[in-house]
Amino acid sequence: MSKSVFVTREIPAIAIERLRSRGYTVDVGGWKVPPTQREIIRALKKKPYDAVLTLLTDKIDATVFDAVPHTKLYANYAIGYDNVDIKEAQKRGIFVTNTPGSYSDSIAEHTIALVLSLTARITESDRFVRAGKYKGWSPMNFIGTDLAGKTIGIVGTGRIGASVAHHFAKGFDSKIIYYDVVRNEKIEKDCGATFVPSVEEVLRLADIVTIHVPLLESTHHLINEARLHMMKPTAYLVNTSRGPVIDEVALVNALKSNVIRGAGLDVFEFEPKLARGLTKLSNVVLTPHIASAREHARDEMARVVADNIIDFIEGKIPRNNVYS
Repeated sequence: MSKSVFVTREIPAIAIERLRSRGYTVDVGGWKVPPTQREIIRALKKKPYDAVLTLLTDKIDATVFDAVPHTKLYANYAIGYDNVDIKEAQKRGIFVTNTPGSYSDSIAEHTIALVLSLTARITESDRFVRAGKYKGWSPMNFIGTDLAGKTIGIVGTGRIGASVAHHFAKGFDSKIIYYDVVRNEKIEKDCGATFVPSVEEVLRLADIVTIHVPLLESTHHLINEARLHMMKPTAYLVNTSRGPVIDEVALVNALKSNVIRGAGLDVFEFEPKLARGLTKLSNVVLTPHIASAREHARDEMARVVADNIIDFIEGKIPRNNVYS
């Protein structure tokens, strides 16, 4: 009897082809928008799937585990896995995997794109031109901020944060300061980065702050009202990690009252819902969780997630098991 895999939504074909080439039966959910948990359970009950390939919008917890107890692998197509109840999965002997390292540079590049959109006021000026307001060159139109010599504050220096540090240090001659729970001596050596002892210190010193941390209890609302007020009034804040890391209501208030100059967000606290007033602000750049949306990155994620599933079905411990 062939092994069977359920994929909750369409992903790059490389993953499906890789799994089917092993003789596995692969079924793909037909949803065009994130399915509800009830819809996922209904689909999983149709046959005894050995593994489920999940997306970060799929809520996987005890309710799912109870409904389909035979499934022993949930392979997340993402670096993050806060959509899965890890403690409950581990307690039940269920494997959970992710796709680390497969798109670090893509997210770093998107982080920099958001920074440039803010500091060069690209989206503001684009709207200005499209609205028919451009009547000729003016020396005072949309004056922005240079990046050379500015202090970039990085919170979280895993693969993505380290890539951001490298690009800013080498490409813009920026000064890099950072905070992480684990000191990163590699970026200190490669980028001349300076470790500071707290998130608060990063916020006080940096001209631009970028956030690259996982969503944990300790990082929920890491950037809150009090910490926003620690930032320079000329500073920018960019988040390409997880939405709930920032108190979005507090951020809207800070942007409205010019506590900081601007913000760039690729993720949101209650995706896809946005905090009231966020879209009306001219000093914010918003993208719909697309920091990893690059052809190579998404294909690499697909290869990695497929290999995680193959490992499991062939009786090995998956190479990206999140417990290890």
